Amino acid sequence: MSTPSAVAAPNASAPTAARTSYYALLILSLINLVNYLDRYIVTVALPYIQKDFQLNNTQSGMLGSFFIIVFMLASPLGGFLGDRIQRRWLVAAGVVLWSLATGASGLATTFAMLMVARACVGIGEAGYGAVAPSIISDLFPREQRTRVLSFFYIAIPVGAAAGYGLGGWLSEAYSWHVAFFVGGAPGLVLGAMAFFMPEPERGAMDGPEAQAKLPFLVGLKGLARNTPFWWTTTGYTLMTFAIGGLAFWLPSFLVNERGLAADKAGFLSGAVTALAGLLGTMAGGWLGDKMDRRMQGGGLRMSGVGLVLAAPLMFLAVKVHALGPMFAIIFLAQFLIFLNSGPINAAIVNGVPPAFRAFAMGLNVLFIHMLGDAISPTAIGKLADLTTLGFAIELNAIPVLLGGLALLMAGKLFKHVTA
Repeated sequence: MSTPSAVAAPNASAPTAARTSYYALLILSLINLVNYLDRYIVTVALPYIQKDFQLNNTQSGMLGSFFIIVFMLASPLGGFLGDRIQRRWLVAAGVVLWSLATGASGLATTFAMLMVARACVGIGEAGYGAVAPSIISDLFPREQRTRVLSFFYIAIPVGAAAGYGLGGWLSEAYSWHVAFFVGGAPGLVLGAMAFFMPEPERGAMDGPEAQAKLPFLVGLKGLARNTPFWWTTTGYTLMTFAIGGLAFWLPSFLVNERGLAADKAGFLSGAVTALAGLLGTMAGGWLGDKMDRRMQGGGLRMSGVGLVLAAPLMFLAVKVHALGPMFAIIFLAQFLIFLNSGPINAAIVNGVPPAFRAFAMGLNVLFIHMLGDAISPTAIGKLADLTTLGFAIELNAIPVLLGGLALLMAGKLFKHVTA
């Protein structure tokens, strides 16, 4: 009689465990949405900030780069702590910090004050960004990770679209200060909710062979020899350079070189990004799981093909002057790019030991931003001052193409790691 009851207990608790896992996924995804909302408000408010503080394009680019520099430098520390302490604490504290800093951005009366506030946003986001994927990987089995991580990363285009739309409307109707005040409010509520999320055991979904603990130097040496991780990071970095620069400057391009009002530029950019990102991320999650079942690294190979196809579309989009065709091309390019959101991050968490995932994610964040969107807003701004903003944006097609080739190599070399 003891055997049936022992078997029944796990079955009875399974629905509760599933509900708990999906609750945590929902909270983390909503936080990710607010994360990108806060990031992209500044891009569409930028023309107003430039006017108030009398900034040129190079200085404006520094506003985006400084935030990313602080974020990327703090991310490995966030990952290191995330492998050793309760990850939900890092998530909750990080969200509250960046939300307060977003509100404080609206209080800035000088460019220096705004830079400091954005730096604090970067510190808060670093405490969250490195550990959230590792929490999700411990809540869901390997065969579901690409799909659930794709759901998590749907928040990127939706949050970016919300930031574009909300920032453009509030900046136009009221002021860029009000846009920051409103943007900072939702994160305070979500930060409080994050304290009550479940904290799964590290490696809980990777079988009994998964190590609960791993000495830091041992893990670091293993990561240094993990060739697929570095090819994945290289491809992700090149993509981040291009996409980060484009996202930062697209609203200004539409205002300055296509003559749109800021609110219209923000709405159109946001709508296209949201739709393409939503459909691309969902399709990438489904296709990535299907490709991974066929072969190891299948999702990475699909992501690489997506970037290779997106590169010429990015170049062509800036050449087209009619708004309808231009946004149609931008939509196709973004759809192909967003295919990789789930597969790339699933490959990172599946390709390193469970006990080292948060640090690996933090290190990945460091490199994709240090050599990616930490420098691209300033680089594009500098090139725009020397030539035109349109020409500077056109060159983004080159790193997208190279990033696709790197992901194809990562897919060829990829192997799963459980311990």
